[in-house]
Amino acid sequence: MPFQKEPPYSHGQPPRTAVVYCNLGTPDEPTAPALRRYLAEFLGDHRVVEIPKALWWLILHGIILRVRPKKSAAKYASVWTSEGSPLKVWTEKQALLLRGYLGERGHQVTVRYAMRYGNPSIPEVLDELKAQGVTRILIASAYPQYSGTTTASVFDAVAVWALNTRQLPELRFINRYHDERGYIEALAKKIRAHWMHHGQSEQLVMSFHGVPERTLDLGDPYHCECHKTGRLLAEHLGLSKDRYKVTFQSRFGKAKWLEPYTEPSLIALAQAGTKSVDVVCPGFTSDCLETLEEINMEAREAFMHAGGEQFQYIECLNDSPDWIRALTDLTERHLQGWPTMVADDPMELKASRDRALALGAKN
Repeated sequence: MPFQKEPPYSHGQPPRTAVVYCNLGTPDEPTAPALRRYLAEFLGDHRVVEIPKALWWLILHGIILRVRPKKSAAKYASVWTSEGSPLKVWTEKQALLLRGYLGERGHQVTVRYAMRYGNPSIPEVLDELKAQGVTRILIASAYPQYSGTTTASVFDAVAVWALNTRQLPELRFINRYHDERGYIEALAKKIRAHWMHHGQSEQLVMSFHGVPERTLDLGDPYHCECHKTGRLLAEHLGLSKDRYKVTFQSRFGKAKWLEPYTEPSLIALAQAGTKSVDVVCPGFTSDCLETLEEINMEAREAFMHAGGEQFQYIECLNDSPDWIRALTDLTERHLQGWPTMVADDPMELKASRDRALALGAKN
């Protein structure tokens, strides 16, 4: 396998450090052709669907990619913004703010965001950083809870890129932060702020993205880490066990996934007489299709139709200052031992934060 040609190098050039903030991904636009490309990459990942490749290829290309793109495009269109996909907008803003916060602490670090599926891709961003002379790269996952379907897939993408690279940069990975104090406190403050303005409902439902149950049996820690996040968050909020539920959403296919499922749980709560619920998605750091459409539209409708009277969705961490500070603390700790030089020009750092704030205002 031929290696890519190395970018020009000048002897004596100082080493540079970068952080790549990786999220799941998004289609380029809410259209059936764009969804077909995106879903082919996403569902074609063996980490995501652990079915024998030959059989799954026939199912994916013979059935799913003929039917699902049009339906998914309509859902994406319902949450699309003037700036594009919500997940892309928030992820880009978080990366800009992270760079500014690190710079204000005295670190000269390049920060880029990348998507595991879609654009900008992880290989594309890594190539760009190599061309800029970056010699150390920290891969920071946007997934708080570790899963082979997400976190490990990011590692795969980096590893495949590395197979074609002659001179590798030093690499580090942030695998999880499901129990990090700053992350938990940022979630708790987000929820308390919501309660201050809108009141507190009878039940707090913490909905995490689902994965097949067999992954738990095979040793994936995701289920346990979601429950630990839920327990720690409930403790910070002072909630007793009867005041909150941990559930799992986004089931795909007919196999059994982690239970309890979110929408059926909400329906059961309403049918049992619960009139008001607050729903938060701690496993998502950025609002996206799964939170804005699946939860705040579909799950809301199901709860209300079953007899519920008040459904309050609590938005993701997004650009919350508490979250960005927590992300900065986590990143700074994983950068330890790498010289990150002296802080950048303060005016440049201010401009970076201003761009992030302006991006959020447009969203």
